[in-house]
Amino acid sequence: MLGRLVTHWKEIVGQDLADRAQPVKIHYRKVPGSKVAEATLEIASSTAEATLLHYRKELILERINQIFGERVVTALRFVPQAANEVRTGKARTVKKPVTSKDRAELANILESIDDPELKERLERLGTSILQER
Repeated sequence: MLGRLVTHWKEIVGQDLADRAQPVKIHYRKVPGSKVAEATLEIASSTAEATLLHYRKELILERINQIFGERVVTALRFVPQAANEVRTGKARTVKKPVTSKDRAELANILESIDDPELKERLERLGTSILQER
């Protein structure tokens, strides 16, 4: 069930919050006198995103239960988690080291610049660009 939620997560919470909040766990509890268990979905997000998600709570529950065809998830619970700890699904890129030849070319290009602060910033920019290539 959680896998299905993850697959449809952007459709459920919206494109704007899908990368900043994620479903973590589903808790089931048996309701006395009922044959069907109720489920609570835990969503990890920062406090700010939890507030936004809280205002969309009914819409989110409706979309979740529409996917499953019945009212399976009855409540949402927001688990506080720092925004930078929520995985975005984007892999980190490994920067390659800059060769001495590239550094020499960069120094040659920047040698005509007199302002030391500007020169330093352009050198950092150039190094960063070379590492991404």
